[in-house]
Amino acid sequence: MKNTTRYPRDWQWPGDAKICVSVNMAFEDFLRASQVTLEKTSNKIDHFSLSYSDYGWKSGVYRILDLLDEVGIKASVSTNGLAAERHPEIVRLVADAGHEVNAHAWANDQLMRDDDPDAELAEIRRCTQVLTQATGGTRPVGWVSPGSAGSANTLGFLKAEGYLWNGDDASDDLPFLKDTPHGPMVITPRVNIFHNDYAMWIQGKNPPQVIWDGFKDTFDELYREGERGSPKWTELTLHFHMAGRPTLIPTVRKCLQYARQHEGVWFARKRDIAEHALKRLGGAKA
Repeated sequence: MKNTTRYPRDWQWPGDAKICVSVNMAFEDFLRASQVTLEKTSNKIDHFSLSYSDYGWKSGVYRILDLLDEVGIKASVSTNGLAAERHPEIVRLVADAGHEVNAHAWANDQLMRDDDPDAELAEIRRCTQVLTQATGGTRPVGWVSPGSAGSANTLGFLKAEGYLWNGDDASDDLPFLKDTPHGPMVITPRVNIFHNDYAMWIQGKNPPQVIWDGFKDTFDELYREGERGSPKWTELTLHFHMAGRPTLIPTVRKCLQYARQHEGVWFARKRDIAEHALKRLGGAKA
């Protein structure tokens, strides 16, 4: 179908889908504090805050995986190396269910620096090894830095270590290629910010309804663009220790069931999206 919008990129999804929908989960662990705390304790480890994140492996993961089974969708899960080291049985459960396990640095409250490339490369290799072992031998091909806060060296290191895609970007509605010293990296931009459980529910202190409102409005607008020959992509982000709580599950179910009601929707993991982008774009730059 001819593109009748002003968006300049010529794009197609498999099966000429009008829209791509993905689910990105997050399995995170922390050294000092998670995203939620009752009192600021900058001078010590925040034990309550760490217990908040423990909900993910103790309870939340099972509820989210059950929901994905219910709606028949395979997802990606951004996984800290520390979480995989401490709870390899959870990572194996996710992988055995057919979901993609991608890397999410070592600990979610520890960021890499531009001026310490040796430490970053060592962390990438350590995460890769731990995740490969935890999944039973499936090597991760995707990487998202905590907070998408990668360094100036991240893309080059990832490409050299055999990674396919990176999600530390928010500049487009579709994947694109970015050059590195070791070849092109597929960039899968953050199309999930406005239906991200952390940003919109926990950090935003909004009722769960705001995620449904944002997802539906985004889906409807992009679906119309797809009908006009300019297909796009949107994503729902679910942290095991946040969206895995019973409060948010009905909203997530509503979002995914709504997308399921439409024809011409490609439900894909990030790996599937990146592989399609690499095939479609070849060696072209962004």
